[in-house]
Amino acid sequence: MKYNNVCIESIGYTVPGESWTSDEIEQKLLPLYERLRLPAGRLELMTGIQSRRFFPADIMPSDISVISCNNALDAADFDRSQIGTLIHGSVCRDFLEPATSCSVHHRLRLSDHCVVYDTSNACLGIVNGMIQAANMIELGQISSALIVGTENGRQLVENTIETLNADFSMTRKQIKFVVASLTIGSASAAVLLAHRELSKTGNRLLGATAVANTVFHDLCHSGQDEAGDNMRPLMTTDSERLMNEGIKTGMDNFERFLDELDWNREQIDRTFCHQVGGTHRKLMLESLDLPIENDFATFPWLGNTGSAALPVTLALGVQNKTFPTPENVALLGIGSGINCLMAGVTWQKSLIGGKVFEADRTVAEFDIDQQMGMVP
Repeated sequence: MKYNNVCIESIGYTVPGESWTSDEIEQKLLPLYERLRLPAGRLELMTGIQSRRFFPADIMPSDISVISCNNALDAADFDRSQIGTLIHGSVCRDFLEPATSCSVHHRLRLSDHCVVYDTSNACLGIVNGMIQAANMIELGQISSALIVGTENGRQLVENTIETLNADFSMTRKQIKFVVASLTIGSASAAVLLAHRELSKTGNRLLGATAVANTVFHDLCHSGQDEAGDNMRPLMTTDSERLMNEGIKTGMDNFERFLDELDWNREQIDRTFCHQVGGTHRKLMLESLDLPIENDFATFPWLGNTGSAALPVTLALGVQNKTFPTPENVALLGIGSGINCLMAGVTWQKSLIGGKVFEADRTVAEFDIDQQMGMVP
């Protein structure tokens, strides 16, 4: 997939104000830790995640997605009447039906000629939506699109803690299949794509490649659909095998990616990956022979924020004062399934809008310098 006419015009994001450290989660798991004599500090040691954040439990994904979309539109000073497609791409959604994008579309007051739908692909939903919308722009069907998603992992983490403390049959060996659930955090991101004739940034989306390695679809999965599971999602993840097979899938796709964009490794100035944890990041970049110093990470303080992870990390990375332009940027996404999607961008100018959402429903400007104090 190659594009001549598609630009990433702006990114809007929203992060929660409430933070849970890994130490605090271990305190909540004290009954389990004492029963199995687990050493304190193992959660951060195993994952590299110091904290994760959560939106309030009674907030709908669409409530936050509206904020993120407005952040993106305001950052670009973009006429919302020109939006031809709205895609909601997160795992979290308001209801089984209608599509969560319907609520977002209504509250954004977008055109009634806008194509509105949800797309779901685990941690790749927003990136998949970007590629779908890019195809429509390239074909001349629309001139611009909003792709948004909001993940709130609070219920998953709370239910995992409750289950682990209550299950007296749980063994040390079994715990490894639920550790990934304790790394989940919350965030929201909206990406505004525009035809290059409308663009003020010239951030060209050059192309993308995909690989599906679905023989490993069962390595990470929730329970049955939430509507049939009393709204109590729990996850089972073979983290080690998922990481190893995911990296192999990434290596396969990366060679295709370089061929498709006619790049070599030395031409990639900056990378942004899906945010799983420290070990995954290190092994992934080593396997692709890419320098870790050119990568930007948010997992140490946001955790794994699902489909929002890659676009939020891109937004925070380009908002960081150390990010020079122009640069060739590689977006490297891997999600359970296993699916891998990689995209290349020539970044010229940053239009980023970020907010922090507090539990009392206030929305404040995001201070990136303050929030990134723990990020290496």
